[in-house]
Amino acid sequence: MVRDERELSTICRQLKRLGVHIAPWESNSPDTNVDVVLLDADLFLIESTPALPIDPAIPIVALIGIETPSRLKWLLDLKPASFLIKPIRSAGLYSALVMAFGIAQQRTQVAERIKDLETRVRSRRLVIAAILHLMENRKLTESAAFTLIRRTAMQRRTTIEELSAEIVASGGQAPLAIHTI
Repeated sequence: MVRDERELSTICRQLKRLGVHIAPWESNSPDTNVDVVLLDADLFLIESTPALPIDPAIPIVALIGIETPSRLKWLLDLKPASFLIKPIRSAGLYSALVMAFGIAQQRTQVAERIKDLETRVRSRRLVIAAILHLMENRKLTESAAFTLIRRTAMQRRTTIEELSAEIVASGGQAPLAIHTI
């Protein structure tokens, strides 16, 4: 998404040297096979431009020429992974791409970790409910009930959360390996 012919020529020349295939981006039908988007931030009217239909997993390298606070805030809302200051020169594009891919990978890993932790937090309620069921039905202490759940989960090669869901669903009557604790 670059309109200035000189800058476009410089970018294309550098990308071809890197062995990168270049394709124009159509805003009404974004290509799902895109690895990175080079976005000329100066081309957009800030007040009238809705969020661009770019997959958040695709890194954006922003080309910045106009440094007004409102434009920079708009650009920050797009969450670019890297940027280049205009006018574009032959130096810097490779560094911007390396940074963009690195940051995009980190963002993906952080998002996956957050999703995993949110799932585990939601599952903790099941673990607590399962412990309470065992404490009531089997007259165990909290520590003994959790140890029983943990050992049984290990024996069955399942997670504590999955076993806890089974215990809660059965009203605390799920068959568990009973060990002397």
